[in-house]
Amino acid sequence: MNTKTLAAFCAGILLASCSTTKTSGNDLATSLPIETSINLTKIENDKAPVTIDPGRFTEQTVTYHLPKVVPGTYSVSNFGKYIDSFKAFDYKGNEMPVIKTDVNTWTIKNAKQLDKITYLVNDTFDIEEEGGIGKEEPFSPSGTNIEPSNYVLNLHGFIGYFDSLKNNQYKLEVTSPVGFEHTSSLSEVSSKTSEDGSSVTTSYFATRYFDITDNPMMYGDLDVEEFQVGDIKIVLSVYSPNKVHTAASLKETIFKMMQAQKTFLGAINSTPRYDIYLYLSEGKENSPKGFGALEHHTSTVVVLPESMDEEALAESMVDVVSHEFFHIVTPLSVHSEDVHYFDYNNPTFSKHLWMYEGVTEYFANLFQVNQNLIDENEFYNKIMEKIQHSKTLNDAMSFTIMSENVLKEPYKSQYLNVYQKGALIGMCIDILMREESNGNRGILSLMKELSNKYGKDKPFEDDKLIDEISSMTYPSVHHFLMAHVVGDIPINYNEFFNKVGLEIGETKVETNYILMNGAPIVSGDGQKGTIFFTDMVLQNSFWADNGAQPNDVIKSINGTDLTMLNANQVLQEVFMWKPGKDVEVKLDRNGKEVVIKAKTTPTYTMGEGIVEKADATPAQKSLRDAWLKG
Repeated sequence: MNTKTLAAFCAGILLASCSTTKTSGNDLATSLPIETSINLTKIENDKAPVTIDPGRFTEQTVTYHLPKVVPGTYSVSNFGKYIDSFKAFDYKGNEMPVIKTDVNTWTIKNAKQLDKITYLVNDTFDIEEEGGIGKEEPFSPSGTNIEPSNYVLNLHGFIGYFDSLKNNQYKLEVTSPVGFEHTSSLSEVSSKTSEDGSSVTTSYFATRYFDITDNPMMYGDLDVEEFQVGDIKIVLSVYSPNKVHTAASLKETIFKMMQAQKTFLGAINSTPRYDIYLYLSEGKENSPKGFGALEHHTSTVVVLPESMDEEALAESMVDVVSHEFFHIVTPLSVHSEDVHYFDYNNPTFSKHLWMYEGVTEYFANLFQVNQNLIDENEFYNKIMEKIQHSKTLNDAMSFTIMSENVLKEPYKSQYLNVYQKGALIGMCIDILMREESNGNRGILSLMKELSNKYGKDKPFEDDKLIDEISSMTYPSVHHFLMAHVVGDIPINYNEFFNKVGLEIGETKVETNYILMNGAPIVSGDGQKGTIFFTDMVLQNSFWADNGAQPNDVIKSINGTDLTMLNANQVLQEVFMWKPGKDVEVKLDRNGKEVVIKAKTTPTYTMGEGIVEKADATPAQKSLRDAWLKG
């Protein structure tokens, strides 16, 4: 999962059919698929009807679950909270008693007589609070949306599982109004139009419950583009409620990005098809507020603000989607038993989020400089931002302990460090391996070796990974992992930059219009309900050149009044500003209105940055070239 857009901002700011012939049970070889259906033509009050026909049970009592936690997320979602009118029926059509044993679980006795269950699913997009990640509700990219023009079908929010049948095959039918576009990475079996021509029922097939949770769908008023990147078919589905953005406008960005990713990855196996589902939030009170993405084996679901301009959206898509695509390496190809045998309601977590999320995030940044999508200084700025953000979190906490206990405090609140320090851990290992191998091996080659040894169908033993990596690499890598990943010793990054002729020093740093050196230049007064500039505004060249002063209250930005209620949304748009944008900001300075009307220019501040050492040697420069371009 990538929460990059949200994480960077929040870290620094305020913030159905029936059958009597099927059998179900432990005899998986002879059992027929569990028949499930979702009817999008029968939506009432944003609730979608679902029917589950499991076939005949041999057990006397069965238990049905919706997931508490889903793969790729590291927080509680409790999808059972969004289920209403749960009912069970016998083969004579009579309603059967159901016991709800917890928020996600229903128990049915006399199950040999159970024909089917039905229930209604509420969506989650319109109830998400500001900064939904970390709260016990689904983060938007893992959530569900039910509205007349768009349906985000993260199927783990609609379809559950019986304890004994998670490995059974599933048949899924989705009925939708005629004229709806739909895309899915799940295998489509057939499509049939109703006799009256008003609806279409599309049938899908899944080999087991994991494939239900791993293959999202999107239905509705979609804009879809399909194109080839080498041997991968890319399907880009975009929902922009106000038609601000299109799949066609993003196609070239995605094509260029994924072509560069394939070149960077080289021989690592890839999927023949990859789906990208982009939902653009229009910023209303009931719109989703958790921006980022959730990875799947062959797809990703992305939620971003619709208000972003084309350039900012393209940049975010590169950062966010590239991260998700790199998950095909880890944890999709290299993962532990906790991931492989994931328990949706009593999950255990691997110790190695530094690898699953950290190395993935590192690749998402490294490939851009490696493939000349950004220059070296832009890459250094991204790395420096991660160092600064990581320092705002607990820098003296064992990453393995944090990962294994990520649902509990004090570890839960440190999760966002997987995208900051986790990526920096990957960078340090990369530099160490380049140094030890005269530039020939890096962390990408290590991940390729692990992928070849394991792959998607063979998990590693969690407690043995550190020793295994140590045996595959060098004593220096073992020492680093034990000290800074298993141990809690903060990393001295200058030690690693020195190896490649760089250092952290005071320099003129290009920044953005709302955060500097990981800290905000605005604050809020909860009693007055106002947002104002802090003293740091004078250190931001754009605002200082345009006359902004400390304690200026920001009244409106580009015609939108700024309040405590909409601050996250509006200021996140400022966070995304690029040079060349016409802006108008109205300020209140001691009761007097001051208007800043200008075109944004590149903005700078003095601060810590990564710079070349004056005495960098040819050997250090050569190692740097192998690190960045090898």
